[in-house]
Amino acid sequence: MQSDEERPSKSYNNKTYYCPISLAMDLIGGKWKGVILYYLLSGEKRFSELKILIPEVTDMTLSIQLKKLEQDGLIIRRVYGQKPPLKVLYKLTPLGEKVGPALEQLCLWGEGV
Repeated sequence: MQSDEERPSKSYNNKTYYCPISLAMDLIGGKWKGVILYYLLSGEKRFSELKILIPEVTDMTLSIQLKKLEQDGLIIRRVYGQKPPLKVLYKLTPLGEKVGPALEQLCLWGEGV
């Protein structure tokens, strides 16, 4: 681990971060982003599948969080079909997959609390 004086700043999505934890928490922090990413670790899911896995989240909140995760480059939204009902699948990007080990460790920590 680098000392505080040696750690350079990092830019991501036109924002500068002076601490890597700030960047990480901006991307996966909050009540639902980590949960959504955790469930996508096992493979792509439809909106309705995520809603079943996370029944406490409202449709609007889930939709907003999925859009934010997509904007931040952590998930991909793929739409199949031309006419409703469309099939929409959410899948982790390679960047999103990299957070997997950290989420799994958080899960283990949460189970032990």
